[in-house]
Amino acid sequence: MEKAVVLLSGGVDSAVTLYMAKEEYECHALIFDYGQKAAKELEFAKKIAEAAGAEYRILKISLPWKGSALLDEARAIPTVSLCETKRGGFAVPAGSVSGGGEIPATYVPARNIIFLSFAVSYAEAIGAEAVFIGAHQLDFSNYPDCRSEFFESFRETVRRGTKRGSEGREVRIVTPIIDRTKKEIVETGSRLGVPFEYTWSCYRGGEKPCGTCESCLFRRRAFEEAGVRDPMGS
Repeated sequence: MEKAVVLLSGGVDSAVTLYMAKEEYECHALIFDYGQKAAKELEFAKKIAEAAGAEYRILKISLPWKGSALLDEARAIPTVSLCETKRGGFAVPAGSVSGGGEIPATYVPARNIIFLSFAVSYAEAIGAEAVFIGAHQLDFSNYPDCRSEFFESFRETVRRGTKRGSEGREVRIVTPIIDRTKKEIVETGSRLGVPFEYTWSCYRGGEKPCGTCESCLFRRRAFEEAGVRDPMGS
């Protein structure tokens, strides 16, 4: 079986991506401890990797310049709220989260460039054929490093800037949920048997999910729309 490196954060998206990858690959999860406020997600990532039967490594890196509400204690995590729609269900009020091209305060400068660079290096070192990342560009934050055009550009970088790429057998960058909504991601995870009780989405990292950050609210809406019970109750 071919090998794949899977970027694993402990959240729903990366957990579903891992379970998708493990259907075809021997998976090696790469977990980053980069000074995030929600350090609790590291323990959840380990649980997900173990449940999936994947080998994992936790890589501690430093981003001392901060530049994000997820890293800087002096910057608050934005609080948002859901409102009920006339058709039932919930929506995030316009203007409360990243919209109209605005990049949210939770954006971490160049995070996916950094993470993918480590992952490609790891993949080359262990002879893995692919790197999986659970980024998606629908129904979530307006992060520039979660868009299709970014990944196309990065694939070209891997082709040109690695030994394997120069030999015509570059490490593939796989984004299996890039065009799925959060609802569809939850539905896929439910079908694959992802243990959602081992996932952590909250940006704040307290004893339980805060329920008011953007990530908590998108998670809540996704589970409700998918008709799947969220064991974390966020």
